[in-house]
Order: sequence, then C-alpha cells, then structure tokens
Amino acid sequence: MLAERVVEWTEKWKQQGLQQGIAQGEIALLRRQLIRRFGPLPDWVEQRIQQAPPEQLETWAERLLDAESLPAVFEA
Repeated sequence: MLAERVVEWTEKWKQQGLQQGIAQGEIALLRRQLIRRFGPLPDWVEQRIQQAPPEQLETWAERLLDAESLPAVFEA
C-alpha cells in the first residue's frame, strides 16, 4: 500500500514538473518573439507574461502574428 502511494506521488510530481517546464518554455518562446518583433519589453509585459496561464500565452502568441503594436498583442 505504501509503495503504491509512493509510486503515485512520484508520478504526480513528474507530471507537475513536466507541466511547469512546458509553461516556462512557452513563456521563453513568447518573450523571444515579442522582443524580436517589438524590441525590449517593458515591465508591464514581463509581469503579464509571467503571471499568465498557458491558454493566455497561446492567445498572445497567435495575436503576435497580426498585431501592429505591442499593446495590441495584449488587448482583449
């Protein structure tokens, strides 16, 4: 019983680590793309990116393709 729980906890920790790694990768990619397109990022952009859920990061990444300005990427 204890061994099964240890295995279960280990798998859960691995999944959480994987999800955190994916999220950090998405943040890093979006940052690089924004910097390449618009130049250095202001603090408000950095804060929003760091606090955003993965779904929001994906939305911003898509908007980046058509946005004419940095604020346009983040508008609702």
